[in-house]
Amino acid sequence: MPRLNFDIDTLRSFATGVELGSFAQAAERLNRSTSAVSAQLKKLEQQAGTPLLRKAGRGMALTEAGETMLGYARRLLELNDEAVAAIRGVELAGRVRLGMQEDFGESLLPAVLGGFTRTHPKLRIEVRIARNAELLDGVNKGKLDLALAWEADAAGARAERVGRWPVRWIGAAAASATKPYRRGEPLPLAVLESPCLLRSAAIDALDRAGIAWRIAFSSASLAGTWAAVRAGLGVSVRTPLGLPDGVQALTAKEAGLPALPMLGLSLYRAEAEPAPAVAQLARIIVRTLAAR
Repeated sequence: MPRLNFDIDTLRSFATGVELGSFAQAAERLNRSTSAVSAQLKKLEQQAGTPLLRKAGRGMALTEAGETMLGYARRLLELNDEAVAAIRGVELAGRVRLGMQEDFGESLLPAVLGGFTRTHPKLRIEVRIARNAELLDGVNKGKLDLALAWEADAAGARAERVGRWPVRWIGAAAASATKPYRRGEPLPLAVLESPCLLRSAAIDALDRAGIAWRIAFSSASLAGTWAAVRAGLGVSVRTPLGLPDGVQALTAKEAGLPALPMLGLSLYRAEAEPAPAVAQLARIIVRTLAAR
């Protein structure tokens, strides 16, 4: 029986379309026509011998076989890109300046740095952990080459959305924290100092729901906020990404609190056409986030 070989370009179109939730967007990102991507997907399903996608409302969803294929596709693409970077990367030198929030310092940064330094040993990466406004300002002023930041406004031409996550109420991990406030008393909040997108989202939602609140703890650092939440001083608001031990995301209904919005996360670039090392680092970040 002849050996079957999946095409890397086809797997990239498949994985990119699933990650973006749109194969039309995947075609645009990969500089291909929509018809070309559709032909690739048809060929991939023919090779697999089973449907990989099914209709779900107005969009598409993965079949069980499609989920299996996606996992292998991501692994194959990562190995392919790592091999290319390892061969070409030995000639790259200099530095890349990356900015991200505290949310990703422990959960995302080690994986990103490990993958990057293996393939680009001569490159120096400088990481700045900062608040959202500072990160965006750093990119706009050319002080950062790349920043992973929450979307304050619609993503611009030099921004690539890497996902959307639900904003959640965060309480202490103790079982008693399911209902984080006493009826008739203002809700105690443990939040970052203003200006803060998530702080504003929480206050707006509480005001619309007619729930009284008070700032019980305010900190310039996320670590300080988590310490206050663990100690039971109040509830905070964040996405489920990178939550530390001792805190938990609360279900709004069970907690008796209003639902919170979705929040977009984007990679912001200082240059429209970034240097190869910056582009490679961006790809590693996107792949690492997609695997979570």
